[in-house]
Amino acid sequence: MNTTANANLFSRLFDGIDDPNRLAIEQIDGSRITYGDLIARAGQMANVLIARGVKTGDRVAAQTEKSVSALVLYLATVRAGAVYLPLNTAYTLNELEYFITDAEPSLVVCDPSKLEGIKTIAAKVNAKVETLDASGNGSLTEAADKANTDFATVPRSNDDLAAILYTSGTTGRSKGAMLSHDNLASNSHSLVSYWRFTNKDVLIHALPIYHTHGLFVASNVTLFARASMIFLPKFDPDLILKLMARATVMMGVPTFYTRLLQNPGLTKDATKHMRLFISGSAPLLADTHREWSARTGHAVLERYGMTETNMNTSNPYDGDRVPGAVGHPLPGVSVRVTDPETGTELAPETIGMIEVKGPNVFKGYWRMPDKTKAEFRPDGFFITGDLGKIDDKGYVHILGRGKDLVISGGFNVYPKEIESEIDAMPGVVESAVIGVPHTDFGEGVTAVLVCNKGADVSEASVLKALDGRLAKFKMPKRVFVVDELPRNAMGKVQKNILRDTYKDIYKA
Repeated sequence: MNTTANANLFSRLFDGIDDPNRLAIEQIDGSRITYGDLIARAGQMANVLIARGVKTGDRVAAQTEKSVSALVLYLATVRAGAVYLPLNTAYTLNELEYFITDAEPSLVVCDPSKLEGIKTIAAKVNAKVETLDASGNGSLTEAADKANTDFATVPRSNDDLAAILYTSGTTGRSKGAMLSHDNLASNSHSLVSYWRFTNKDVLIHALPIYHTHGLFVASNVTLFARASMIFLPKFDPDLILKLMARATVMMGVPTFYTRLLQNPGLTKDATKHMRLFISGSAPLLADTHREWSARTGHAVLERYGMTETNMNTSNPYDGDRVPGAVGHPLPGVSVRVTDPETGTELAPETIGMIEVKGPNVFKGYWRMPDKTKAEFRPDGFFITGDLGKIDDKGYVHILGRGKDLVISGGFNVYPKEIESEIDAMPGVVESAVIGVPHTDFGEGVTAVLVCNKGADVSEASVLKALDGRLAKFKMPKRVFVVDELPRNAMGKVQKNILRDTYKDIYKA
């Protein structure tokens, strides 16, 4: 095991910078941040973290809007030897209480608008609170601006934790996936090579940075390649089309591609400067893949990853990028398909459970040793919960999920949480939440309810009751009231039948 200082992800990202004046980040206001600036700012913020009592191994939780300062907070946390805990900006205080009390961070960073509510929660775990707004200003940056830029990066080993990301399941509460310095560094290095990133690349970065895709894939890969990124606060199709004239790569979720296809400005000429379009976080419809190729002359490169594993597979840079497939295992990653009941490896073209193993696979679930043990085979393979197959050319195909996880707009949504909220409403007997195909979001969150006779429950009343209780991306897009839910002989709700019943509701 490497136990030297350079095992720290920050050291691996920035040691050996040959030109500190090389451009790292450009913002839409024209401001430019160099690699030297990033190192200096991370040093200042790391000094503030230490001054606020953050110790090696402590968690630093952040629910902040996307900004360069928010990215610097991630880098500074890792540099200080702490563990970064990004939280979706859509989470309500009701949801945040679970994450904060479970992870027990020593510091929570939030938007000033949520300061009072966060303080109440943070007090339960004796955490300090700092603020950071959408423009990158707040108490945290005010202190950092006055701090020393020099900071000795805290030595970390390969297996020490760098981040915890909470992921959704279909039962119980969210689980904290523990990711080590080597999990993140090894995967990023692999992707730099596989996707042919160089210091000449310019990435259009329109993804959120509280999620694996925007934080660890887009940001880390760009920095490891010594490339630069145009850092956008949100997805703006018109702006992105203009930026393609001087960018080379875009990473997006399927929603990016479907919305860009709706823009008449998307042409072969508009995309001629680009070398690569990457899609992930949710399945890209084969029709979308084919339409994009026809309009632009570019084949989208689809890949497959998870919060727990970073990236596992990718369609090839050279070679066929097969619509509906997620490509081959990345170098150093092993993927197999097994019988879900016995764990026996299955032959090519046979549908079963996707299992993965490699340096990218997480260390386990935070404070859930039994859950961790249950999700790993004795030989170290992680059971993803995704159903799929490997075809006779070695391409992996994801065909569904063994668990009823819904992925909407690239975000994981687990039905149990929404069902619990709905079931508690007056007049509701029971509910089932499913995901069904949605052109824009990949899957649309859909609720099916059984109510007491005569109960005054409607789609509008359910949505009104959920508003403020759940993050917007978890909110059902449609609510249906039925007489009964389909069940099997054991009494279990058959969500596969519900998915089939409502599969066309979001079609135009």
